[in-house]
Amino acid sequence: MQELSREEIEQLFNKNKSGFLYLYTPLCGTCQLASKMLSVIEELMPEQPIGKADLNYLSAFSEVLGIESVPCLIIVKDGNIQEKIYAFHSVPYLLDKMKSFL
Repeated sequence: MQELSREEIEQLFNKNKSGFLYLYTPLCGTCQLASKMLSVIEELMPEQPIGKADLNYLSAFSEVLGIESVPCLIIVKDGNIQEKIYAFHSVPYLLDKMKSFL
């Protein structure tokens, strides 16, 4: 996963792009597990990169996006949030969710 800057995240929403944005905090144990799950998905879907960002550095941005907790996977299509996933049940669950938006 590629760490995205605030500017890169803004471009994802302002330039009508599509993709996946994973928000986390480094001290969150659940986030560490979610990161491993998303790394597996990246291996299964190498053509679809997943961006990530540390929410500790994006607090104002998190309010704008309405982020309720971490980990959070945001699915963006044409610059709009299609879904926010907070419960990372399993790799197959996430893979199905992500593929449904491609």
